[in-house]
Amino acid sequence: MTDHSVDLVILGGGSGGYATALRAAELGSSVVLIEKDKLGGTCLHRGCIPTKALLHSAEVADSIRGSEHVGVRATLEGIDIAGVHAYREGIVAKKHKGLEGLIAARKITVVHGEGRLEADGGVTVGDDRYRGTDVVLATGSYSRSLPGLELDDRIITSEGALALGTVPRHAVILGGGVIGVEFASIWRSFGAEVTIIEALDRLLPAEDAAMSKAIERAFRKRGISARTGVRFAGAESRADGVRVSLEDGTELEADVLLVAVGRGPATAGLGLEEAGVELDRGFVRVDERLRTTRDRVWAVGDIVPGLQLAHRSFQQGVFVAEEIAGLRPTVVPDSLVPRVTYSSPEVASVGLTEEQARAEHGDAIVVREYNLAGNGKSEILGTAGLVKVVRRLDGPIVGVHLAGDRVGELITEGQLAVGWEAHPEDIAPFIHAHPTQSEALGEAFLALAGKPLHAL
Repeated sequence: MTDHSVDLVILGGGSGGYATALRAAELGSSVVLIEKDKLGGTCLHRGCIPTKALLHSAEVADSIRGSEHVGVRATLEGIDIAGVHAYREGIVAKKHKGLEGLIAARKITVVHGEGRLEADGGVTVGDDRYRGTDVVLATGSYSRSLPGLELDDRIITSEGALALGTVPRHAVILGGGVIGVEFASIWRSFGAEVTIIEALDRLLPAEDAAMSKAIERAFRKRGISARTGVRFAGAESRADGVRVSLEDGTELEADVLLVAVGRGPATAGLGLEEAGVELDRGFVRVDERLRTTRDRVWAVGDIVPGLQLAHRSFQQGVFVAEEIAGLRPTVVPDSLVPRVTYSSPEVASVGLTEEQARAEHGDAIVVREYNLAGNGKSEILGTAGLVKVVRRLDGPIVGVHLAGDRVGELITEGQLAVGWEAHPEDIAPFIHAHPTQSEALGEAFLALAGKPLHAL
């Protein structure tokens, strides 16, 4: 066994791991980054970036279908799925190459292989042991399935969905969360018949109820079927498709079944518990400053309980690097992390839902909604939706929620309002450029401040 000593050893080269590495190197630490696959992890290679590339291809297809409405004559000849994959892979390859260059420029040592945390605090990879003053765990997550449900060419997770060589004629999606809703949007735009099965009573159940209603209304208009409040019973994979059974006795026939029931923490087989790192249902137990139960061992990203989002992982990686350096960075709670579902229409939010705000503050809250039908730019884009803002009575804004095409680009203003505990009266004087969709947020803030312009 060959020993190597550095300031910081990071196990996992995804969003949280490489963000930690980049910031730590910038602060003067020597860094070893261990990754068993490719730098960039799930987000770059099997998640955020490739799915959003598919969503853009889907948006282009829908734009061509609706082009005559805006006076442009165009015909959609079909979906070249090989061309779609080439476009997607080109984007991923370019981003991957850029990340590799950035890591090299910061003089970060990358070790390719499977790492394991040992009882003495070292991390072993094959015949090498890497010892750091600090160790950061950033091993990410994997697609969950259900007990007894065997994955194959017909029963797939999101990784399998990305690799499909054809557009399914009919797809059933198990799970109405972010992943399920995004793939439903993609496949419908590509021409597939889509049915979503969600055990809870609405799609996107973690979002504000008004946003769920907005996405369900839009999906019905697009021809996407959603069966909510019904449980999955089983699936039979056959040569010509898959038969899906529900507990209410319904049976559905499809080409593929996408299992989109969430992601689990990738912590098995890493020696964590043997090394003194406590786990809870596979997640790493940490305090508010992301310290684990093992001294000088930290954790970031999807293995930390809470929102499993790449930008949360980035923030946590930067936080830990600065904490190790003694800079005492500010803790950012999950309630201040923006959330976006990139379907058509999009849903974006930050802070408390109306239900959460009422549970926390009782009746001492005020809610205002602004329909995008009154927004000029949204009318030009042909999108429906709404803005919903929640404030404490005579107090700050505690939640901002949006539904509509491209609203993910607006959520940062909502994050600033919630994060800075701004009162609507503070924001009302700010001018939003016309015509932009951001005016819809301005209208909602004006309404909460008691001086609506176009809102009722």
